[in-house]
Order: sequence, then C-alpha cells, then structure tokens
Amino acid sequence: MRFFDLFDLPEPLQVLDVGAAAIAEAPVYKPLLDRGAAHLHAVDGDARHADGLTQAYAPHVTVHPAFLFDGTQRTVYLCDAASGMTSLFKPRPEALQFFTGFARFGTVLSEAQVQTTRLDDLPNMPCVDFIKMDVQGAELTVLRNGPQTLRECVAIQLEVSWICLYEDQPAFGEIDTWMRAQGFVPHRIVDIKRWAIAPTVFGGNFRVPGHQLLEADVVYVRDPTRLDALSDRQLQVFAVLAHHAFASTDLCVFLLRALVQRGALPRGSARHYLAATRAAA
Repeated sequence: MRFFDLFDLPEPLQVLDVGAAAIAEAPVYKPLLDRGAAHLHAVDGDARHADGLTQAYAPHVTVHPAFLFDGTQRTVYLCDAASGMTSLFKPRPEALQFFTGFARFGTVLSEAQVQTTRLDDLPNMPCVDFIKMDVQGAELTVLRNGPQTLRECVAIQLEVSWICLYEDQPAFGEIDTWMRAQGFVPHRIVDIKRWAIAPTVFGGNFRVPGHQLLEADVVYVRDPTRLDALSDRQLQVFAVLAHHAFASTDLCVFLLRALVQRGALPRGSARHYLAATRAAA
C-alpha cells in the first residue's frame, strides 16, 4: 500500500525554508521533494547560496532572495558562506571563543545595510504547510512577524540555541514559551549539536564534540491533544509530514485514526498503514 493511496492530496505540500542553504545534511522534507509531493520555497538573502539551492532541489524549488526579519533596515554580518554563520545579529566574541574553532567560523568578512522583509509580506507565497528555519538567531522575530503565514502551518522546525552565539539572540526557553503560546509543542529533536570547549581538542580534531550543548533542530507540531482546531486537510498534511519528513509512525497512526473518526478515511486505514510500515521495515 502506498501511503498517498490513503487520501487524495491534489496539490503538493508547500514547504518554506528560511535561511535555506544546501551546505549541510539533507533536510527532513527532501523525501517529499523527491516524490514530487512538495514544492520548496527557499528564502535566503545571501546571494551566495542561490545557485546551490537551485541545483540541489530543481525543479521543485522557488528561490526568494530576501532577508526575513521585521521589515526594518538592518546590518547583515557576512561570514564565510560555508560557515553558515552569516546573521542579522552581531556575533558575540566571548561565546565564539568559548567553543573550539568558532572564532574562525564567526569571523565577519564584511557588513552591509539591508532592507528586511516581514514573513507575512513575502510576495507570491501560497499557504504554507511546513516551515524550516535556520537564521542564526532571528527565528523568533521572523515568526512574530508572520501570524498569517502560520495560520495553516502544521509543523515548524527551528534551530534553537543553548548558548547564544550572537548578541541579543533569544535562547531556547524564550522560543519554546512563544511556540507553546501559538499552539505548537515539541515533537522531536532532529539533531543535537554538541561541541568541545576551548582550548580542548579531542583526537586532534576540533570538530569532535565534548558534552557542551550548543544548538539543536527541534520540530514543533500543532498540539496533537487539540486536533479539533485543525481542518481535515491540515490533518492529512500533518500525517504526510509525520510519515515522510519526521519518520514518526506512531504520530502518523494517531492522526490517521483521527481522520477515520471524522469520516475522512475508511475504517481500518490506520491499521493497514501500520501493517504496511511493519512489512517494509
């Protein structure tokens, strides 16, 4: 049984990746792009990443050259493109020096004044189903300036910091409190980044981590205990993301059962899905 046989999704899911850059691991939404089941809207004001995004995700990508923030003019601190540390927030020297190698990663090569765009003002954007965001400290400001964009969204993956590398950067606790107030709860941690504390180097490789927490990618989802607020389509999209993007079979079964209870899926759909995933394991 193919997963998409369970229900009809006539249009691709709309994925928004803010701070997109094809310089790291494959994003969780890539299986959906590979199946032609999603379209990616990649937003990054750093022009150095545009060609890489197009090459990595064509033909299922639209690149939006914009710095998302609050609509004001800001200073962008440009670091080496491969470092992933270019930010609208100024790097914090004492934090960079705390972690082995980060003084080099966070070296500012140049500064420029840029006009930022509010998330809700991003032109030619359809209703968004899933957001991934890695904007080096600006995540909370971007979200606060996108209430309309968040309206239909069922899941958001955010990079959160345990020790902030930038001046005035919100830490995990502030972001988590805000997300919960919007009806999102943490579902899974995609990746936890630990790092060595300077000057210690393990095994001659400064990338070998110690135990100090640095950052994590956390997937927030609409509160599964309050599904009444979601439409049938949102539940369907939620289930697709649970299966293909989050590899969360138990969450997917829970959502399929909710769709069956609404009469949106035939009885036994969740049971057949679970049997199929076990057979494919």
